[in-house]
Amino acid sequence: PYMVAWMAEVLELAPEDRVLEVGTGSGYSAAVLGRLGDAVYTVERHASLAHGAGRVLMRLGYDNVHVRHGDGSLGWPEHAPFDAIMVSAGGPRVPAALRDQLNSGGRLVMPVGPAVGSQLLVRERRAPTGDFSREELGSVRFVPLVGEEGF
Repeated sequence: PYMVAWMAEVLELAPEDRVLEVGTGSGYSAAVLGRLGDAVYTVERHASLAHGAGRVLMRLGYDNVHVRHGDGSLGWPEHAPFDAIMVSAGGPRVPAALRDQLNSGGRLVMPVGPAVGSQLLVRERRAPTGDFSREELGSVRFVPLVGEEGF
């Protein structure tokens, strides 16, 4: 819960924000994001987790959270652009596909580093010019981001 709260905080969500989450897991993070933003689109690579989280979120009334089974490293381009993107898996770099789906002024938070060992939690912001700035927030350890633009 601490890491979810920290990542949600550094996303600086506003009530009108559209959010992409990569790595649905149980759906806990998606539920938190669903309370903070307007709409959440969450992608999970494990079908059983995606379906289970989708059922739980629906039963709990999170109508603004949409769950999809797929390659999260590619995002969910059909619903882009997003004001915020939260990636709950560490990758070798921020995937270009996710950067492309970030709105002007948008924020992305993701662990970057090796598949095993310590990673850096980074926040990237997309300027109106399309350029990105990066802040290093601290050392973390996450599961590897598996997919076309991951490991």
